[in-house]
Amino acid sequence: MTSIAPPISSILLQADGLHFSYPQRTLFENWSARIGPGVTLVQGGDGCGKSTLLRLLSGELAASAGQLQINGIDLGRQAQAYRAQVFWVDPRSEEFDQLSARDYFAALASRYPAFDAQALLELIAGWSLAPHLDKRLYMLSSGSRRKVWLAAAFASNAPVTLLDDPFAALDGASIAYLMTLLQQAASDPARASILAHYEAPGKVALAATIALGD
Repeated sequence: MTSIAPPISSILLQADGLHFSYPQRTLFENWSARIGPGVTLVQGGDGCGKSTLLRLLSGELAASAGQLQINGIDLGRQAQAYRAQVFWVDPRSEEFDQLSARDYFAALASRYPAFDAQALLELIAGWSLAPHLDKRLYMLSSGSRRKVWLAAAFASNAPVTLLDDPFAALDGASIAYLMTLLQQAASDPARASILAHYEAPGKVALAATIALGD
């Protein structure tokens, strides 16, 4: 459940009656939420469904029932338009391994209409990614790959940004930079950042918490 419901006028993402089961377990049954701007935490222990929920919200994973909308765009009826409203990449994905970081960023600019090239330059500098831009992604360390995904997420300017365990594999300086970005995202009136993690991210002001249990 969400701990805080946003005003109707500020709802960005709306989920109604989602059902999803793995063969051995039902994770979501008639699950609904209203998510507005700012940072929303999806919180819970290992295996509770945090990553699965993000995959459902992104449209990567299909619910067996229910409806998802972002800014009134329905996933079931307008799948391509819906996915252009949400940034998601599974941090364990090998889909882009043969691309360089530079080529991956270039591909995003055509997918997201509000992609911010200037912000991307600042994010590349903030995460010290310049030496890695022409390396293929499979050549990067787990931490550097994670920073590529995060830079893409914040530069995308997508109305909904999904971040799965974003602190994993990051060094102290990178975590501090991410915290600064999340603090800025907390006051963004036009974007919802949905973060899956086992605990609240420091002093970041949360718009809501979705508690999935242990």
